[in-house]
Amino acid sequence: MTNNRGIISHGSNNHFSNIAIGANAQASGPGPQHSAEPAVEAGAGWDLGIVTILSEELRSVIDELKLHRHKMPSGLYFYQGQHSVPGATLRVVATQTQSQGQRSTMAALENLRRHYNPRLWALVGIGGGIHDDHARIGNVIVSTDVVYYESRKINPLGDTRRRGEHRQAPAQVVHAVNAYFTDHGTPARINGQMTAHADDQYEVYPGVIGSGEAVIADRASDIRTYLTAYHEKVLAVDMEAGGLSQYWQENSVHGTENPGWIVVRGVSDNADEHKGHRHHELAARNAAHVLNQLLPYLC
Repeated sequence: MTNNRGIISHGSNNHFSNIAIGANAQASGPGPQHSAEPAVEAGAGWDLGIVTILSEELRSVIDELKLHRHKMPSGLYFYQGQHSVPGATLRVVATQTQSQGQRSTMAALENLRRHYNPRLWALVGIGGGIHDDHARIGNVIVSTDVVYYESRKINPLGDTRRRGEHRQAPAQVVHAVNAYFTDHGTPARINGQMTAHADDQYEVYPGVIGSGEAVIADRASDIRTYLTAYHEKVLAVDMEAGGLSQYWQENSVHGTENPGWIVVRGVSDNADEHKGHRHHELAARNAAHVLNQLLPYLC
C-alpha cells in the first residue's frame, strides 16, 4: 500500500494558508495584527506621553487622539500618532502599565522617557470621587496637585499618623490649566462621550487628587477622612498619580529639561460600597475627551 501525503494543486489562482497535513504537522495562525498606518519615528521631539492603567482607558485615548499601535523590537507596545491643534501638529505616544499602582506607573514613565522622551506627561483614566457635589459619576477632575497619603507613622496603641506628601505640577502647566478654565468656565461642561450618554451633560473641575495604594470602597474610610481634612479641595482618589509626581521630582536632577505633568481623571465611582466597573467606559471616554480639549493649552 502506498501512502501519499501532501497537496496537489492543478490550475492557477490557488491559495493555501494555515494548513497542516501529515503526522506532527502544525499550523500557526496570525499573530496580533499591527496597524497598517506607518509608524511615526521614535526619538527626540515628542510632545506628549500618556500613561493609562486599564484597557478601557487606553482604548479611549486611542480613539480620541487617533493613535496607532507600534511594537518595539524589545516587545514593548506603544500607541503613537500625530494630532493637530491650532498652530501646531503634536507628536503623541501612549502606553499602558502592567498593573495598578505607583510602582508600575513609574516603570511605564521610564519606558516612555527612554524611547520617546516627551516634554509633557499625562496620566489619563478613571478615579474615585470623594466630593459629593463636584465629583459625581461621569464628571472629570483635572489635577495639577497630588497628595500622596501612604506615608505614615504607627505609634503604640493603634495610633497611626499619616504624613501627606503634596506635590504640584510645574508653573507652565498650572497656567495652561487656568487658561482652559478661564475660556470654558468653572466648571467646564461636556456632553457624555458614549452614545448612551450623548445627551447627558457632565462637569469638569480643577482639583486635588489623593493618591496611594488602596482601592477605597468605604465612605467611612480613614483615608477619605484624612484627605478631606488635609485639603478641602481633594476631589478624587487614584493609585497612580503619586508615582507620576514622584517620578517627575526625582528626574528633575537631570541636565535636560524635566517634562511637565498633568492628571485627568473621569469619575467612575464614589469610593464607597457601590464601587464597581459599571461606569468605567463613560469615565474613561470623558477623561480622554477633556485631555483633547486641554492640548491646545498644554502644548
